[in-house]
Parts: sequence; structure tokens; C-alpha cells
Amino acid sequence: MASSYEKYQKRRLISSYFSVILSIFLVLFLLGTLSLFVINSKKISDNFRENIPMTIFFDKKTNKADLDKFGANLAKQEYIKEAKFVSKEDAAKEHQETLGEDFVEYLGFNPLQDSYDIHLKGEYVVNDSIDTILKELNTNTAISDIKYDKQLVDLVNENVDKITKWSLIIAAFMTVISMLLINSSLRLLIFSSRFTIKTMQMVGATKRFIRRPFIIHSIKLGVISSILAIIAITALTFYADSKLPDLNINPKEDYMPLVLVSVGIIILSIIITSISTFFATQRFLNLKSDELY
Repeated sequence: MASSYEKYQKRRLISSYFSVILSIFLVLFLLGTLSLFVINSKKISDNFRENIPMTIFFDKKTNKADLDKFGANLAKQEYIKEAKFVSKEDAAKEHQETLGEDFVEYLGFNPLQDSYDIHLKGEYVVNDSIDTILKELNTNTAISDIKYDKQLVDLVNENVDKITKWSLIIAAFMTVISMLLINSSLRLLIFSSRFTIKTMQMVGATKRFIRRPFIIHSIKLGVISSILAIIAITALTFYADSKLPDLNINPKEDYMPLVLVSVGIIILSIIITSISTFFATQRFLNLKSDELY
């Protein structure tokens, strides 16, 4: 009979450990995923900005030497992510493929102009920087016009600011929620040992001596949960990179965000579990024996 009871108690304890590990894992996974998004938000937003093209058109009198010189000078500019020369002949071919007919033959001449399609680096795709760049480019008399989608730039910047703001708010909210959930899970686990705590206290054990094994045990559960969360976040990151390469997360080359989040998760799990266990055991240590029921 005693053996069956011991087995029951063991199964109950294992079930409690599993519940605590699972709850801490889920909280750390969600918090870690959100933190990784916040850290990578600049890279993701820059990627969207860098996909907005700007086209520089040249006067038809501009010769090839001047175009090559302009291209070489353009490549040296710190704000340039990518620059590609598009001759009027190549532009005509692209239009012919799009329209499905040879408009050059119909008109008798090619009305298009030589141009450079450029993509600015993400940090320069803001109105102030673009205005400065346009003023600098327009000093070149060979340039006849510069086109870019100003409304798209405004829309992207506005949405990026909103997403960044709300991501930080949600991250702060999730941090508070995670602390409360982990604290509740550990308090339930320690609640099952409240009689053991009081018995140890009654035979003369100090509060510090009683708390220490509970804190160490909770930290171990937290570390196990954090390792599982790191594995899940790493797998999710590589999966997202394979399915959405345009986000430019690339954890194989830029692994520091993943490292920072992993270290943060482990430290957070240790801090929260130790603090929560300290206060949970302290609560039962301060209770009178008849209050344990």
C-alpha cells in the first residue's frame, strides 16, 4: 500500500515538474521570439526601405563617358546600396516585353532615356536624407529628372515607426506577464511542499537553509525551460529565414541577435525563478502551522 502511495506521489511530483517546465518554456519562447523580432526590426525595416527604387534620368545629349563617370562616382557614395545602369535600348526592350509590341518601330525613334536605377541604404530612405541627396544629384546638369515613390516612402516609414513602437510596448507587457505566470507556476509547485517546509522549520532549520534547495531546484527547472525555448527559437529563426529570405534575417552569418536573445532568456529565467521561489518559500515560512491548511 505504501509502495503504491509512493508511486502516486512520484507521478504527481513529475507531473508538477513537467507543468512548471512547460509553462516557463512557453512564456520564454514567446518573449524570446518577440525580443528577436525587436532586435531584428531595424534590419527588417531597412530591407523594406532598400527595396524602394529611385530612377535618375539623363539628358539625351549625355555621352557614354559622362554616364560611366557618373556611375563610378555614384558607387563611392555612402548612401548607395545598389546602382544599375539602364541604357535606353535596354529600357526599350523591357517596355516592348511588357507591352507586347515594338513601339520603337511604330514611332520611328526611341523616346526613352539612359538612366540609373538606384537603391538607397535603409537609414537614408527618410524624407530629410532623400531631399539632401536630391539636391546633391540635381547639381549635375546632365540629369534631366529623378523619380521615386514619395508616398511609398512615407507609408513605409510611418508603418515602421508604428510597428517598432507597438513591439516595444508588447515586449514590456509580455515581460510583466511572463514574470507573473512563472511566479504562479513556482508558487503552486512549492505549495505542495508547504508541510515539508514547516516541518524543517519546526526542527530548527534556518530560513536560509530551507530556501536554498528550493531556489536551486527552481533555477534548474528554469534553465531546462530556457534551453528548450532557445532550441525552439533557433529552429523557428532558421525556418523563417528559409521561407522568407527577403526579411534578411540570415542567422548563419548574423548570429549575434540569436546569441543575445539566448543569453537574455537564460539570465531572465534564473532571475525570475530565484526571486519567485524566494518569496514563495518566505510566504510559507511566515505562516503558522494551522494556516497551512
